[in-house]
Amino acid sequence: MTHPAHGAVTLAEVWRGPFLESAHQGHAVVCDETGQIVHAWGVPEAIVLPRSSSKMLQALPLIESGAAKAFDLNTEHLALACASHQGAPIHVEKVGAWLDHIGRNDDDFCCGPQTSRDPDLRVAMIRAHEQPCRIHNNCSGKHAGFLTLAKHVGAGPNYVALDHPVQTACLEAFERMTQDSSAGHGIDGCSAPNFACTMHGMARAMATYAAASDDSPQGQLRNAMALHPDLVAGEGRACTRLMRAAGGKVAIKTGAEGYFIAILREQKLGVALKITDGATRASECAMAQILVKLGVLDPNHPEVLAYTNGVIKNWDGLETGYLRAAPALL
Repeated sequence: MTHPAHGAVTLAEVWRGPFLESAHQGHAVVCDETGQIVHAWGVPEAIVLPRSSSKMLQALPLIESGAAKAFDLNTEHLALACASHQGAPIHVEKVGAWLDHIGRNDDDFCCGPQTSRDPDLRVAMIRAHEQPCRIHNNCSGKHAGFLTLAKHVGAGPNYVALDHPVQTACLEAFERMTQDSSAGHGIDGCSAPNFACTMHGMARAMATYAAASDDSPQGQLRNAMALHPDLVAGEGRACTRLMRAAGGKVAIKTGAEGYFIAILREQKLGVALKITDGATRASECAMAQILVKLGVLDPNHPEVLAYTNGVIKNWDGLETGYLRAAPALL
């Protein structure tokens, strides 16, 4: 297998005064609804793990199996199934209500406990000497979806096992949407398998979601994400901020280690992006600039400028440099 850094191009730069201090390289692909590449940077056939950017693919069996309908899930449930949330009260409460609804509890989750990323809740829990639970895990919405699907099909409790019906359904959906035979898998931070594919395959899958009708499973997940940006990530997070800035015209989802996807409904385009050194700051910057290039983000919107031309300040508040998209994306 080719090393993922092979053929990567610079997509984001950090400048300090007149000096280029750091450069982040990666791959990015934009596909249309036919699966054809309309823009590419780096190597479209690079094989990588999409991490949490694949959550809308992992959520597809939840709808296709009939489980979502059987348990009367709404758009908030579907957005949470695709989320890497903050573990803020809004996320914890809604996932908790979902667990109650399906007759499950925190102990049924296979994801590990994770400290809330929400600053207020995190401090409050520390002061109260409360330990984080599995429901605080950023992937607990996805796992609530897994539990719902497992209950619907009458499968056992170890729903993250590779041969479990939940994961065989996820792999089938993943390969069908990407039109790639997965090169293998790694174990994600939440203990679920994460399947690898090409950058082209993921962009192709996202374009399929972009072109899907509103009532299709893909369209339902796309629309739920765009409708509830606060549930997909949370306050201060790039996914939420950029979806709000786009006014619902795009569904955006980050993944660990510098991965990002976007689903552009009106243009029927899908985007996949990977920063090879895993830097989130670079993936956020590059994705924002690509979405400006594709016409769904206003280049002068303050929320967009925070990523495409982000000012870097020192501890005394002095502007010392900036993070910006590389010339290749401009």
